[in-house]
Amino acid sequence: MTAHRIVFANEKGGTGKSTTAVHVAIALAYQGANVACIDLDHRQRTLYRYLENRIETERKREIALPGARFAVYDGDDIGELDDLAEQIAEGYDFLVFDTPGRDDPFARHVATTADTLVTPLNDSFVDFDLLGQVESETFKVKRLSFYAEVMWEARKKRGLKTINEGRRELDWVVVRNRVQHVEARNMRRIDGALQELSKRAGFRVAAGLSERVIFRELFPSGLTLLDKGFLGDLGTSHLVARQELRGLVAGLNLPVPVRRESETAFAAAS
Repeated sequence: MTAHRIVFANEKGGTGKSTTAVHVAIALAYQGANVACIDLDHRQRTLYRYLENRIETERKREIALPGARFAVYDGDDIGELDDLAEQIAEGYDFLVFDTPGRDDPFARHVATTADTLVTPLNDSFVDFDLLGQVESETFKVKRLSFYAEVMWEARKKRGLKTINEGRRELDWVVVRNRVQHVEARNMRRIDGALQELSKRAGFRVAAGLSERVIFRELFPSGLTLLDKGFLGDLGTSHLVARQELRGLVAGLNLPVPVRRESETAFAAAS
């Protein structure tokens, strides 16, 4: 069995990439999947530290939570990274990569091996510029930007793997995080530009996670919005955020994991 590879990648920082990666990984674990994670940002190690904090919380509270096997790669050899990926994901359903928020050769490499490539994007034309440039008056897309071209090349390389190795085609999903609902006109403009660009660059658009304080508060404990019963009383906004997460996971169209006797139903975390 080959693990389905999910690569979270965006050269721009501050898009909620690591937070989204952790929550998707834990959501899959709640579905009964065996999940492995590799953090490629050996300096910040956000995903690695999040999951490390989760284990520490389990130890302190004497509880058992769905989790993921995880590692950080801090080497300088592509072959070594491939070996680590093969080892850590052996017998697992999913392998999640969290990549640095900068141009990185290892991030480019794992993008070519991805089954699902997820690019979180803040709802801003500042972030949109990473993918495409727009006209200042009409907000129509003028051309693809550097990062979109890089991902286009990754898709072509992945296409060769699809042909030669019989793997599924890469599914590139741009996830709209931190949407500001009060800026309706800006939202419509970005939505229109994304839809136009998606046809040229070959990605899908999915709804992501809104900006909420709770995501920053959860990091020290390693808990997620799915860990109900351990978070205390949740407000309405937290319940809405949990629904957003459910919608995000559904929108990624990931393969259904093999059910296991030990699984905890995802519905139970709703």
